[in-house]
Amino acid sequence: MLGGLGPTELIVVLVVILVVFGAGKLPDIASGLGKGLREFKNVMQEPEEPDAGEPPKAPPDETPPSGKKPKDA
Repeated sequence: MLGGLGPTELIVVLVVILVVFGAGKLPDIASGLGKGLREFKNVMQEPEEPDAGEPPKAPPDETPPSGKKPKDA
């Protein structure tokens, strides 16, 4: 359970990560993680725009208020 992690458990986890990846790789890993999170936030904040390569979607056909579909002419 994540809510039960205390300071001692966090220190143990950090030491294990340090041993597994080594001190030289930690800045690279943190940098990559930060860039990924920053890009994710930017994508989430941008309004949704259609791709330039795709044609715009046509609005769906409207049915008359009676509920019957119009006949093709």
